[in-house]
Amino acid sequence: LELGAQARANLNLVAGPAKVQDYWRTSTIPGVIEDRPGITDRGITAPLGGVVTQVHAFEGDIIQPGERLFSIRLVSEYLQQTQSELFKAIREVEIFDQEINRIKQMVESGTLPGKRIIELEQQISRQHALIDSFRQELKSRGLSADQIKQVERGNFITSIEVVAPPVREGNREIKPSETFTQSAGMLDTEFFEIQDLKVDLGQQVETGQALAVLANHKSLYIKGHAFKKEASQLAKAAEEDWQVDVEFIDDVAEDWPPISQPFRIRHLANSTDPISRTFDFFIPLENQSRLYEKNGRPFIVWRFRPGQRVNLRVPVDQIKDVIVLPAAAVAQEGPEAYVFQQNGDLFNRIPVEVIHRDRYNVVIANDGSISPGFFLAQNSAASLNRVLKAQAASGMQPGVHVHADGTV
Repeated sequence: LELGAQARANLNLVAGPAKVQDYWRTSTIPGVIEDRPGITDRGITAPLGGVVTQVHAFEGDIIQPGERLFSIRLVSEYLQQTQSELFKAIREVEIFDQEINRIKQMVESGTLPGKRIIELEQQISRQHALIDSFRQELKSRGLSADQIKQVERGNFITSIEVVAPPVREGNREIKPSETFTQSAGMLDTEFFEIQDLKVDLGQQVETGQALAVLANHKSLYIKGHAFKKEASQLAKAAEEDWQVDVEFIDDVAEDWPPISQPFRIRHLANSTDPISRTFDFFIPLENQSRLYEKNGRPFIVWRFRPGQRVNLRVPVDQIKDVIVLPAAAVAQEGPEAYVFQQNGDLFNRIPVEVIHRDRYNVVIANDGSISPGFFLAQNSAASLNRVLKAQAASGMQPGVHVHADGTV
């Protein structure tokens, strides 16, 4: 077969050297991207009952740990009573201290017995125990240390601010000063995004009622759906820590940085869905993000989103010492399979033995029909085969030119 430069350009023909290598035969399994429970989403609840008087952040907004989310006017009688008891206990300690100072000289002179001071000190110890318990109770209800000090001074808290919780990275708590840094349009560290608001302005809420759902889609799961017959293959891939190839459907890779993360199975589910009769396995996914601003407020765009479909190619076994070509590099004609070796403008058709074929690759036996280093067409093999058959039908050999006088 002879093809000029223009014909090769029309076919987008690419040639590359053949090389002997090992090939992993894979099993293609469908999957979907999902949130990672306990990491992706975080619920915000009302620490105390009250009325929502102000909403500071809305769906889609990005917030830092410690940033205000809601203002709630308190209507809890229990909280007001706890504040009152704390204030009274503080005053009682002051009164006992004053009494000790007053009778101290009288005890030293022998006018009063010394057990009176001991009794007062015991009363102070009891009050300190009550103070600690009241402080802890107010802290568990969402009051900060500064607010508790205000209560001790007699300034009772009638409203509270619900703030975003701290983000944890492993066992280390991320401080607000460490978050929200930007580099080339990307967020470098952790943050929160308002995913769902559960309450409206003016709504009365009870203690523990859900106010909002915060999300950070940096860490996700790829969940594969496999049949029972594939369980042994998946278990072996997980045990051997084999790398899984992931095809992200509807992903525009040109708009994002390359993915450098190796994908490996973390664990397999030990239950089967009663409807689909499939079981799940899970692969961690580190997401990519991009930041943009609108009206002076930052917003986030994620590359991968929960619900996005994927195809997973899980390694099954290894085929050694073979030649691997793209699927489009091999032309199939009945039981025969052919590749095309390039030699300048000429392409020689070579019959080969196909060991394995899938959607993406064809594995050729290394039986001497192809020598390593041969430049082979990497695509359009079916088109080349059709052109060769048409040329053979015309009776004209490639590279032959007949002159007008009949000479060749």
